[in-house]
Parts: sequence; structure tokens; C-alpha cells
Amino acid sequence: MSELIYITEDEEDILELLSMMLTSAGYRTRGFTTAKQMLESMEQELPELILLDLMLPDLDGLEACRRIRSNPAWELVPIVMLTARSDISDRVKGLEYGADDYISKPFDSSELLARIKAVLRRSGWESTRNILNITDEFRLDFNRYEAWIKGQRVDLTITEFKILQLLTRHPGWVYKRSQILDHLWGNDKVVIERTVDVHIRNLREKLGEFSYMLQNVRGLGYKFDAASKESKREKNKP
Repeated sequence: MSELIYITEDEEDILELLSMMLTSAGYRTRGFTTAKQMLESMEQELPELILLDLMLPDLDGLEACRRIRSNPAWELVPIVMLTARSDISDRVKGLEYGADDYISKPFDSSELLARIKAVLRRSGWESTRNILNITDEFRLDFNRYEAWIKGQRVDLTITEFKILQLLTRHPGWVYKRSQILDHLWGNDKVVIERTVDVHIRNLREKLGEFSYMLQNVRGLGYKFDAASKESKREKNKP
């Protein structure tokens, strides 16, 4: 069965256009003109992806995104935000609230479909790997976006977890800062690359004795290496 995509858009002509476009591309769609309708429908069936307009009549798109991300049963559903606003601060807020990508109106249909496919590819990888036991005391749950150390849940942000998700995909591989940003926010990178260093620093603090696994390759980027416990922790700081 093809992927189900929710379209939440209060302008009915745009809603109809999006529905036709996605149906022609092989997706199933379900349209809503309010955030409340969409949230109620999610109680019955979860989509593979949500196209979410920022400006809705009953609930701001950012608040709808926040509610989705705060619900453990819904938090992994990918969200692509749509808006006519061009303000960079709105884009930053959308990404910080947990949106997986962001596209402005008017949009090019081929670009939108490419963005959707890219987000679905990333989320598809998440669902194929449930639990990663890095050591007997350190594991990652990719379905719940949780990290556990010595039986205790580590309080990670979604962004921090997604960085771990990428780096553990190929242990030992070096990922450039630009590649990490692309994994986090797709093509619409509206933050500077040094932001990655801040997230890595926060991650190391939270991982405690396992922080050595996040290693800085000077001049290139970061890698995850669970084997080299002898690495100097201070040397690897951003």
C-alpha cells in the first residue's frame, strides 16, 4: 500500500492542488482545512508524513507541530511545513519545533515532491532499526527517539538524537557539518554550521562516560567510534 500523507491547508484550492499532485505521484492523501481535524484523524490512523501549513484558522501550525512532537505515539511522524511567510525566524522556529523540512509558497511541484521523498527516505531508515545496543550499558531506541545509559533514560532533544542517529549509521565514517545539517533539516538549512558544534557539546555532556564516542576530526567534521575508548576526551571537544 502506498504511503498516506496528511495535507493540512486552509486554502481549499491549494489543498486540492496538493492532493492531485501527490495522488498522481502515487501517494494516498487525506486533506484537512483545520489543525483540529488533522489531530482528531491522527487518533484513528497515522500518516507516513504531514504537510502542515503554518497559517491555520484554528491553531497556529507551530503549535500543531509542537503537539504532534509532544505525543509519544505521534512524535516520529515526519512533518514538512508550508508557508507563504518568507521570514527566516519563522523557518527557524518551525525547525526548532520539530519540523523535518520547510518549503515556502509558491512552491515548485518537482521540488516539493523531491523534499517529500527525501524526508520519507530518512524516516524509513529510522523504522528499520529499532534498538541499537552500542554497549551493554548504552543503547538507542530509534522508534521512540530515546537513549538509555545504565538503565536510565537520557534527556535528549530531537535534534541531539537525530545527530546520534546519523553518526551511528556508519560508525567510523566522518560526517561533515554540512552533511549533519542536511540530515537534520534537509535542503533548507537556515542555521550556521557551527551550530552542530553546540549540539555535539551538549550531547557529550549528557552522554557522560560515553562522550568519547563522539569524536571531532579536525577540519572535517564528526564521527562515532565506540571502540576507541582510549581517545582523549579533551582533544575531541569542538
